[in-house]
Formats: sequence, structure tokens, C-alpha cells
Amino acid sequence: MTHFKRKEVWQEMVTKLTVILIYAFLYSLALNIFWQPGNIYAGGLTGIAQILATIFSSRHIALPISIIYYLLNVPMFILAWFKINRKFVLYTIICVTVASFAIHIVPSTTLTTDPIICAIFGGAINGFSLGLALKYGLSTGGMDALIITIRQITGRSIGVISIIINGIIVLIAGYLFGWPYAFYSVLSIFVSGKVTDLVYVKHKKVQVTIITQKPNEVIPALQKKLSRGITIIPHALGAYNQETQTILILVITTYEMEILDQIMKEVDNRAFVSVAQDIKILSQFEELDIV
Repeated sequence: MTHFKRKEVWQEMVTKLTVILIYAFLYSLALNIFWQPGNIYAGGLTGIAQILATIFSSRHIALPISIIYYLLNVPMFILAWFKINRKFVLYTIICVTVASFAIHIVPSTTLTTDPIICAIFGGAINGFSLGLALKYGLSTGGMDALIITIRQITGRSIGVISIIINGIIVLIAGYLFGWPYAFYSVLSIFVSGKVTDLVYVKHKKVQVTIITQKPNEVIPALQKKLSRGITIIPHALGAYNQETQTILILVITTYEMEILDQIMKEVDNRAFVSVAQDIKILSQFEELDIV
């Protein structure tokens, strides 16, 4: 391994470990400061851990949520091992371990018991932390491996799948412990899913139209760094100055927009580039790897 390659590996590792620490801290804040005091069930494995902790507590069995949450993650480690890859599992174990530790040491502080405030702020903080982790190729444990597997099969967004699965879990909690707080929990899950989609954008697609006079330089650069199909319309005539130009059309993800922007600045900063949002793809589109 070359020195440059080793440096890249270390930089990636430091970045991911830093993101894990940030995620764990934010996640523990959402749980211990908003969800728990507001009696909001988080959904996912955290929600299941809350349900089990409540049941154990009613039977005078003191079992911390952090331990229950960690044990529930073990089957998800196995799923990720077979369905995704070992590197993904390694970072997942680290992330879950740090998050469980953070849940255990961050004190449960009651800022407010208003269920609406707890639902909205807890959901927003959790959604941001989850989206941040996924953006950097990390799984936060819980049902992430299951959700990512479903996304790969169905093409649905992370947030939508999360809302559906977590909604079912919270409705079960509502049936067992009372409907009012279950509905507040659904609100929290909805907010969390929407914030996740705002931060994690690898699945969102845009159509880019490039009008350039340097197609021989732009096309190879795009193909090298983006690996996307490009439709070429040659000999397009500009109405203003009657100059011949080339139109390039390609579909990329929002996540790849930064790469495209850098390419155009380096290769042809005078090209006209337009971006169409919220497009729908009816044919096959290669999804980016999460790791």
C-alpha cells in the first residue's frame, strides 16, 4: 500500500470515528432529554428497547435501555454481515457500542415533559444524527441494515421505509401502553424521517443538462469521476450568437452534484449547466454503495 493510499485510509477512519462520536452524542440527547421524559417511543430497535424496559420495570426488573438496545442489535449485525459487507459490520458494531455507552452515561435530564415538544425536537435531533451517519457510509445499528436492504430491493427512500417500519412498532407500543403518546411518537418518527431525507441525499436523483463548447474535455472527465451514462446532442445552435455547441444530458444523485460542480469548474467553467429536481426514473439506475 502506497503512502498516499495509507493516508486516505487513515483519513477515512478518523472521519468516520468522528462522525460516530457526534452521532452517539446527538442520539443520546434525543433519547435521554426528549423521548424518555416525554414518554415518546422512538420506534425501531430503540422503541423496542423502550417497550421491553417498561415491561421489565413494571415487574421490578432493572435492566438499562442501553443494554437491551445493544443485545437487540446482534441479529442486525448478522444480517449486515451476509447482506452488505464486513467493513459495514465493523463500523456498525463500533457505532452501536459507542451509542450504547453514550446512552448509559448521558444523564436523563427533563427540560420539558410536553409531548409535542419532545416529539418534534427528539425526532429532529435523531433524524439529523442518522442522516449524518448514513451520509458518511455508516450504519447506526438498529434497523439500518434491514432498512438499507429493503431500499436496495425497492428503491424507496430511507426516510419513507423508516417511517413505515417505525410507525408499526409505535402503534404496538400504543396498544400496550396508551394511544395518546403513541400518536405523539408517530409525529416524532415522521419528523425524524423527513430530517433524515434532508441530510442523506444519496438516493435523490436530478437531471443535469450541460451546454458546452468543449465536449471532448468534459465528457471524459464526467465518465471518469461519475461513471454515469451521458446522452449527447451534437451541433446544437445557439440563438444568440449562432455558435455551435454540444448538449449533454445525464442523471446523477444529489450527492454527486458536488463532484460534477468541481469537474465543470476545472474543465469548462464557461459551460451552461441546468439542474432539474424531483425527477422520476422508470428504468434501471445504479444506486451508490453506502460504504
